Amino acid sequence: MKVLVDEKELELQEGATLGDALKEAGAVLAKGAIAGIVKGRSEKERETDSYWLNTTKGKLRIELLGSGLQQIWHESVAKIGDSDVRWSSPDGVAFGSFSSSLPSSRAAGEYNRWQILLGAAGFESEKTQLIFVRRRHTAVYGAPSDGGVFARVVGGKNVLDLLDKGDRILGVEPIVEWEELTEKLAVEDPSTPLAEGMEIFTRLDVELEEDAPTGAEFFLALTRDGSFKVDASSSSYISSDMLLGERISFEHREPRLEGTVTIRTAGRGLGRAFVYKGDRTSNPSHSVVARIKTGMDLVKLAEPGQLLTVKVTPERIMLMGSRLDQAQALLKERGIDCRVEGYSGEDAVVVEQDPDTTMGILKAQSVTLSAIPASRLVRIELYYDRAPKSLDYFRHVTGLKERPVGPLPVYFVYENTLLFRPVIQAVSYKELLPENKPTGPVPAGSIGISNQVAKKIGLVGVRLVEDKRYGPSGEKFEATNIVGRVLEPEKLKDVKEGETVYVLEVR
Repeated sequence: MKVLVDEKELELQEGATLGDALKEAGAVLAKGAIAGIVKGRSEKERETDSYWLNTTKGKLRIELLGSGLQQIWHESVAKIGDSDVRWSSPDGVAFGSFSSSLPSSRAAGEYNRWQILLGAAGFESEKTQLIFVRRRHTAVYGAPSDGGVFARVVGGKNVLDLLDKGDRILGVEPIVEWEELTEKLAVEDPSTPLAEGMEIFTRLDVELEEDAPTGAEFFLALTRDGSFKVDASSSSYISSDMLLGERISFEHREPRLEGTVTIRTAGRGLGRAFVYKGDRTSNPSHSVVARIKTGMDLVKLAEPGQLLTVKVTPERIMLMGSRLDQAQALLKERGIDCRVEGYSGEDAVVVEQDPDTTMGILKAQSVTLSAIPASRLVRIELYYDRAPKSLDYFRHVTGLKERPVGPLPVYFVYENTLLFRPVIQAVSYKELLPENKPTGPVPAGSIGISNQVAKKIGLVGVRLVEDKRYGPSGEKFEATNIVGRVLEPEKLKDVKEGETVYVLEVR
C-alpha cells in the first residue's frame, strides 16, 4: 500500500504500522512527541473553495464564490499555476493568458477591491486572464455579462499591491479546513495500523528570521530538546509557555500569516511563543522570529499537552558547557573563525560566547569563546516538583532557562557558606513566596534562595556542611526556599569573594 510520510510517497506491505513507516522514511520523533495521521484529504481537495496562490511576492489566499464560473476555475487551475503578470495598473493586475471555455461580452462591469474575475483579452477565450481588482472602478475586460467575478482575496492582501510586471504565480494549493477532514489522528503509539492513502506528518521544519537574532535564539532555546510543547490551541494558533515570563526585545514586525512564529514581547503572556494557523494582522507586541516551512498539518492537528518534533534551520550554535576542543572542531567544520579567552588547557570547557546568538555568529562568521578548567564548572540538580516558583526565579537569574551554563557571582564567603548575588536583579517582578522550606537538617551542598520573609530577598546560597538551624543563604528555615543541590560541593571549597562560579544543570 502507498502512504505519504512528510509529503514523500512510500510503498509499504499490507498491515504496516506507523513504526514501519517511520523506519522506512528515516523519521525520528522527539521523546514523547506525536505523529499526525490524515486520511481522505484528496476527496476533500476536489471539493474545496479555498486556495493559496504562491506568487513571487508572497502568498495570496482566495475563496471561490457561488458562481457558475467555478467549473472554469477548476478546469484551468493547472494552467493558472504557472502564469505571468500580463499587465499591471492602479486598478488591478492580470495573470495569464490561458485557454478556457469562458463566455465573453463587451459590457462594462463595476468592480470592487479584493474581487477576482475571469476576463478574455481581445474577447478571445483562448486568451483568458485571471484579474485581481486593486480599487473600485468600471472597465471592460471581456468578461461574461454578469461581470465575471468568481472569487475574492481573503488572505495576504498586502501582497496584491506589490505585484507588477515580471512577477509570476508559482503554484496553486488547495486548502482543506481541518474540521472538514474525514479522519485525523494524533498518535504516539508506533503500533498504530495504517491504511492505503494515509498521510503521516512527523515534524515541523522551521526557518529562523535573520532580522530577529535575539528572538531566533529565544525560539532555539525553547526548542532545544528538539520539540515544541503545545500549552494552548485555538482556531488561530498554537502556543507554548516554555519560556513564559522571560523578557525579550521586539525586533521584527510583519503580518502574522499562516505558519508565522512570533514571540510576545510585552504585556500579558510575555515570552509566550505562537505558531499561527490562519492569517492575522501584525501586532507591536508580537515579534516575528521564524516561519514553518513544512508541517503545518501537524500544527493544525495538535492539542494542548502534546509535543511536536521540530527541526530548526539554521541549527543552533550553543557552545557553552562544551569541551573547548570539541567546540573548536564544530566551528571549523562550519567555517567559523574562533578566538579563545581565558583558560585553554586540555580540560577547558566553554562558559561564554560572543556573539551570544546563532544569527550573530553566522553573520560575523566568527566567535570569541571564554573557557575555564572543567574542575571549576559546577554541576547542579534542580527540584522542579518541589519549588516551581523559586526555581523559575533561579533559572531566570542564572540564564539557565535559555542556556546550559549560568553565572553566579560570589557575594560573600563565611563559615562554609557561599552567598551569590545574581547578575540579573529580578526580585521586583518575580515572586519568592515561602516554598519548599527545610523542616530538618539541611544537607551539605543544598542550594537555597532567601524568600520574601528575609531582609535580603533573592540571595542564592550554598552551605558546604549540614546545618540544623540555618538554610544555605544564611537565613532561618522559614525564610529559605530549597531549589536544588550541588553535585560536586568540593569544587566550591576554595572559592573567593568576587569570583564568578559557573553552574551546569544536569537533568
